[in-house]
Amino acid sequence: MQSRHASRWFATTAAALAAALIMSPTAVSEPAPGEPPGGPPETSQGRGPELNINAAERREARGPRPEVPLVSGLDMPSSYPFQPTLEVFPEDETDRSYVADLIGYADIAPRLNELMAESDRVSVQLVGESTLGKDLYLITVTAPETAAETRRQTAWREMIQTEPAKASRDARLKAGYKKPIWFSANIHGNEWEGTDASLNYIEDLVSAPWSEVSDLLTTHRLYFSVSLNPDGRVLGTRATSLGFDANRDMITNVNPEAASFVRSTQSILPLYQADLHGYTGILQVEPCGPPHGENYEYDLFIPHAYAAALQVEEDVVAAAIPDNPLSSAGGIRIPYRDTPTGWDDYPPIFTAQYAAYYGALANTVELPLRRVNVQGVGSVQTPERAAVNTAVAEQTIRSIVDYVSENSDDILANQIEFFRRGVEGKPKSSLTLETIASVPGPEQWKPLWDVADNQDPVTLPRAYVIPVGDGQRSVSDATRLVEQLLFHDIEVRTLNRDTRVGDTTYPRGSYVVDMHQAKRALANTLLDLGTDISDKVPLMYDISAWSYSYLWGATVDKVGLTTDAPINGTKLVSAPTRQAAIPARAQYVTFDVAGVEDFRALNRLLDEDAMVWLLDSGEAVVAPQSHRLAIDVALDLDIAFRSSSTAQAAAVQGGEAKLLEDIRLGYTGNQDDRESLAQLGFTDATPLSTSIITADPSVLDDLDVLWLGGGLSFGSSQSAGRDAVEEWVGEGNSIIGRGSSALTAARSFGLLTATARSGNGDGNGIVAVDTPADSVFAAHPQDSAFVYPAVSFVDLGEGTKVEQSYAAGNPLLAGHWRATNSTNGPLEAGGNASVISAESANGARALVFGTSVFFRTHPKGGLSQAATAIFWAAPDAAAGSASTSSELAEATP
Repeated sequence: MQSRHASRWFATTAAALAAALIMSPTAVSEPAPGEPPGGPPETSQGRGPELNINAAERREARGPRPEVPLVSGLDMPSSYPFQPTLEVFPEDETDRSYVADLIGYADIAPRLNELMAESDRVSVQLVGESTLGKDLYLITVTAPETAAETRRQTAWREMIQTEPAKASRDARLKAGYKKPIWFSANIHGNEWEGTDASLNYIEDLVSAPWSEVSDLLTTHRLYFSVSLNPDGRVLGTRATSLGFDANRDMITNVNPEAASFVRSTQSILPLYQADLHGYTGILQVEPCGPPHGENYEYDLFIPHAYAAALQVEEDVVAAAIPDNPLSSAGGIRIPYRDTPTGWDDYPPIFTAQYAAYYGALANTVELPLRRVNVQGVGSVQTPERAAVNTAVAEQTIRSIVDYVSENSDDILANQIEFFRRGVEGKPKSSLTLETIASVPGPEQWKPLWDVADNQDPVTLPRAYVIPVGDGQRSVSDATRLVEQLLFHDIEVRTLNRDTRVGDTTYPRGSYVVDMHQAKRALANTLLDLGTDISDKVPLMYDISAWSYSYLWGATVDKVGLTTDAPINGTKLVSAPTRQAAIPARAQYVTFDVAGVEDFRALNRLLDEDAMVWLLDSGEAVVAPQSHRLAIDVALDLDIAFRSSSTAQAAAVQGGEAKLLEDIRLGYTGNQDDRESLAQLGFTDATPLSTSIITADPSVLDDLDVLWLGGGLSFGSSQSAGRDAVEEWVGEGNSIIGRGSSALTAARSFGLLTATARSGNGDGNGIVAVDTPADSVFAAHPQDSAFVYPAVSFVDLGEGTKVEQSYAAGNPLLAGHWRATNSTNGPLEAGGNASVISAESANGARALVFGTSVFFRTHPKGGLSQAATAIFWAAPDAAAGSASTSSELAEATP
């Protein structure tokens, strides 16, 4: 294959190349990756300026450190009403809402504009945009407030979180705080009626005589997010226009719709949050069945949450809504009472479960009547069924508002206590059969509590430490993790000096997540490993493990106990420390390619025709000619470059490093593959399928590597496509992918030999893995991975190599994975290969993952492993050139 670098390669004379590779002794002691400004003393070799940029760029790269904001979340109105004129979007006749005589997205803004013109009880603010640019609205219905009154409400909201002990004693707060109740709807785009029910209820609050609503609106703010997924509403799809289920995305946040929900939760701090869904055949109102989220303060949650659900049941039954189905016992479904196990309560990925980590009572409300399939149209709702669901949803909203408003004082006291336990670092008490008797509040829930409901014990650490320096696997992943924690309103601090914690001394600048903080429940559920709950319940609804610490590529240490003394000498931050650094002089520079942002940087350099080599040590070397490009990447992507060492120079000079070029990547798969590759910087990857290749085999001509997230199996009528792939592989091109289908393809094209053994299809979680010393991943190994489900490889043929394996014995660390036959359990996977590879005589390579490296883009460590494999499989740009780097070096005088 002729190198696309050839013209640039020969433009560099042999003498100039060799001279540039002779490292100056003053250039080898740049800051180590992750080392903060003012770190270890300079060596005797000295060093020049860290950044070859002007003063303004230097300030951009290093700081200054932003101020810590008082209030997280959205920019909220300074007084109420807040009534902007909303943009009106063109009507879309294809909006699937119209099929059921429901409100179309384009009709929402005019309706809200009319309501604001009619009443000073209604305010509307924009809280983001959908993927396709549709406005996301947050509607507030409350009694008007002056600016002074709104400031007072904001101060009380912050006091509840940051000074809960003080808030519990503040008589003015108790008497004057307007308790927030929040209803959201339509996060699943083809679950429509919650939007209409919310708007109908808002209209009722506007039109009602003031005497009927004054008590409610002077003591509460009612919030409504009427359509969380407007793209899906119009298209009639459950997913967002990115293809993801936003109600699985509250802690990964790949969708702007999910990010908006998180910010709204922080800004509203709801006392009660209900998310309106459908359709389950009968109205369903949480709380949920076991297993219950281990980090909830469930004694503060379950009493009123269950009592409120019973109130909804009583009111909906009494309303006798025509055609509304009820259970055989004449009621609704309440999962805590009626669904023994596995419904919704465990992972924080759902809207309602996420809101619970802000001290809210929270429900997912499932409306009863399902969609129907209409020939030529698809799955839609009918006007008749939609009318029933809308009426049921309106009654549910009324019942929740009535219950919460009647019990606001008790529920608020519980929310304040939720935050007090966090701020004061109280040990976590699990709710069990032995402890429920002493729980105050409504008691209807207690006779139903059983062994399955018992919460697993949680031992809270004093802190989580994210080290910098040599103890950190990936500087860029650590930075990204800190950004994610801050996005979720988790307090993060940094060490002012080197500090010994237990047996480890952490460098100055290391991050500390102290668990004495208001959002400690959320912090712990995001950072802790979780639990193997396989024996607790027979089945689970969606994922059962999700840890940032184990899946996001960064090194995170869990230290001490919550009862330990604090880690002193820290300061609060509102952004991670900038890492951008690069030697001032144009020379060969290097950076670690370990994390997602590193691969973005590498791909950007290659996209801009930089000359870059990749070393077996997992480091990239950038040539002096590309120094300005490296500066831009350092600043834009926060990458720490340093001077290349003599050994690195020798590797480049001796031809031991791979010369890279912009990888031309094709892929099969779904939104997980598309978005994960884009996050890694493969933004121009070509989507492929068997039909695309068969229709135009030449599509392969411009590709270096295929990523298979889906199958590539050709039928008898698709021989042209299969022949094209065989010829492409025969030319030395490579296939990388995930799962059994990728193995089938790689095996069918003669690249490797193995048998895939799939785990239980419902089995998912975090698993321990081992990485051999000669593995593709050895430079930046990881000890854990995510599976859903796990695939292991056995019967490896000659030349097929193990790149990673499941830990021997039971590799499941946390999650739910049960054997349902003799081959699909974790014990059967233990010790088997989790990633395999092979290389053909012609240079074609294959690597197949049995782990779920791209699952919803969540396991960021998996993303970087996939990128590592793609770059391993990519061709060496020096191969096929008339001269190699070593030949050029030898030609130097």
